[in-house]
Amino acid sequence: MPTIPSSDVDLYTEQARIDPYPIYAQLRELGPVVYLSQYDLYALPRYDEVRAASTDWRTFSSARGVFVDPAVNAQLEGITLCSDPPEHTALRSVLGRPLRQDRMREVTPRIEAEADRVVGELVERGRFEVVTDLAEHLPMTVVSDLVGLPEHARAKMLDWAAAIWDTQGPADDRAAAATPIVGEFLDFAVNDAVPGKIDPDGWAAHLYQAADRGEIPREKCPVVMLDYITPSLDTTILAITNAIALFAEHPDQWDLLRADRSLIPHAINESLRLESPVPQFSRVLTDDHEIGGVALPAGARVALLYASANRDERHYPDPTRFDITRRPADHLAFGRGEHVCVGMHLARLEMGVLLERLADRVTRFHIRDSRPLINNGLRGLDRLEVDIESVREHGRELVR
Repeated sequence: MPTIPSSDVDLYTEQARIDPYPIYAQLRELGPVVYLSQYDLYALPRYDEVRAASTDWRTFSSARGVFVDPAVNAQLEGITLCSDPPEHTALRSVLGRPLRQDRMREVTPRIEAEADRVVGELVERGRFEVVTDLAEHLPMTVVSDLVGLPEHARAKMLDWAAAIWDTQGPADDRAAAATPIVGEFLDFAVNDAVPGKIDPDGWAAHLYQAADRGEIPREKCPVVMLDYITPSLDTTILAITNAIALFAEHPDQWDLLRADRSLIPHAINESLRLESPVPQFSRVLTDDHEIGGVALPAGARVALLYASANRDERHYPDPTRFDITRRPADHLAFGRGEHVCVGMHLARLEMGVLLERLADRVTRFHIRDSRPLINNGLRGLDRLEVDIESVREHGRELVR
């Protein structure tokens, strides 16, 4: 049996967080499994192995945490993200009720109305900052309302979410700076995000209502609430921002989308494939297991490199090309299997509605300025300022 190649590459340097793709290409070239000596991890950089691991929770367990730092993994055992069936099934069943695809019909009119308003205002300006002016708008105005947290907490949600993601990596300076902010959120979740202080019709309240019915343990409610903050905020905000950046860099693809709105779902998939907001999670092997022809021991921690897998040339021809006619519905940006992203239908809805409205009003995006996000668990842009050319400037009528 072949030996496992080893690499001392560090995926958590500032440069690696900004541009990990050359590193991913090196890892894919080394083999289907690469030992990362910096963090005692076995990385899976190729598509087939990541997808197989994602759909085999019995072998690739989440119950011992899905992050990098052992201390953080130990603290988070038992939350939805860090659990296996049957516990995971019970938690996810309650958590996912307001996020099911059929429930999206209930929130669609509100999201569409807000999208109409914000896109109209931004087009009138002619220049805007995509992250704060556009991408944050729906998550912060609509989704935070739906969660039903107290008003004073909503201004802190973005800081809490970013800090939670920063603890996903090793015990570095970013994680150390994030730890007290995560502690602030947990204190809020235990003491303030409780019945009597939250909207009784909101998503957070329904967790406690499910606990009262005996569906989940009541003590799980504060940490399960994490899943309404992290997936519904940063990941969606990054996905929207990344999509606009890609269309600014590839105006021919924006022309295609404006001419054929049926391409919007494929454009969402393609932008998520090419620029995945969550580059990786990890799992722990429950038994000795062979991956890609090499043997790994039980107890080994395995990193599923989604962002690398989504650019694997073995699976996607010309993988660095942004092509909204590609239709990559099998991308791994949302994960697969038991832990597929619980908020993906909401994220798709928000992205789709915004792209539809922008396609009605905008003919071109021109990037004036951008700044990368430096975060241990996320990847994308922290700032993206654009000038736009609008339909009105070109003397055309709006097209529906």
